[in-house]
Amino acid sequence: MKPNFELQWSINEDHKGRMIKEFLKEKEISRIALTDIKFKGGKILVNNMEVNVRYLLKVDDIVTVIFPPEKPSEGVIGEKIKLEILFEDPFILVVNKPAGMSTIPSREHPNGSLANALVGYYEEIGIRATSHIVTRLDRDTSGIVLIAKHRHVHHLLSKQQQSGHVKRTYEAFAQGSLKLEMGAIEEPIGRKTDSIIEREVRNDGQYACTHYKVLKRYKDFTHVELQLETGRTHQIRVHMSFIGHPLLGDDLYGGNLILIERQALHCKKIHFIHPFNGEEMTFTAPLPLDMDEIIKAAL
Repeated sequence: MKPNFELQWSINEDHKGRMIKEFLKEKEISRIALTDIKFKGGKILVNNMEVNVRYLLKVDDIVTVIFPPEKPSEGVIGEKIKLEILFEDPFILVVNKPAGMSTIPSREHPNGSLANALVGYYEEIGIRATSHIVTRLDRDTSGIVLIAKHRHVHHLLSKQQQSGHVKRTYEAFAQGSLKLEMGAIEEPIGRKTDSIIEREVRNDGQYACTHYKVLKRYKDFTHVELQLETGRTHQIRVHMSFIGHPLLGDDLYGGNLILIERQALHCKKIHFIHPFNGEEMTFTAPLPLDMDEIIKAAL
């Protein structure tokens, strides 16, 4: 197995004389993470010597934080499932998830999930980590998923997601012909009273906003691009159904199954800022074969 996840910094004049606890807080290492480091097998080193959080920093000190080893999630069995990896470094993974693959195991689908595949992949390459999936997709939605390779990286990316700096762009096929070329659907979404799965627009729901733009109109459907301001469960599917244009194949929300037997929804692009080097990162994935064939047949 590879060594535990670690981070390292060189100290300059800006941090001279500060306690290492304050420095690590600035680096967004949480109090919970520091407690885990102290009691669960991690270390804080300065110039390769172990120190406590009250150590006062000096110029040119090399600070190393070694996080305790992670254990794979209980109940998530590693499986050898091929992943389409768009990008990988020591901190993050970006993958293109096929339709029909759950993000995490469920009672109905306990195996074959992206989480199972990740645990199996980590076992294969010798990483001590569990599956930290930052951006989830429904089982039958295809496209890009952002994954953190450590709990601390997940923490940083989740904060970025909450502040709106993780942006995803989707493509979908909506039934009928939308009246406007572009618009925003701003309607609250909540769980449907008589269902544990289905959501609906309801006054007591959570705020949700979906922006859409028409890419092309066909005889039986409209090809649309969508961006979310919020990330509610089934948000695109609920909002499009609410305005009278459910997604093709989405029979849960009124879509017909004539052209496709899963919701015609694909996450085609993701944009975020790398949590450690500050680089703006953008990745894209083309329409999957089933959606591409619908367009070709409609031409």
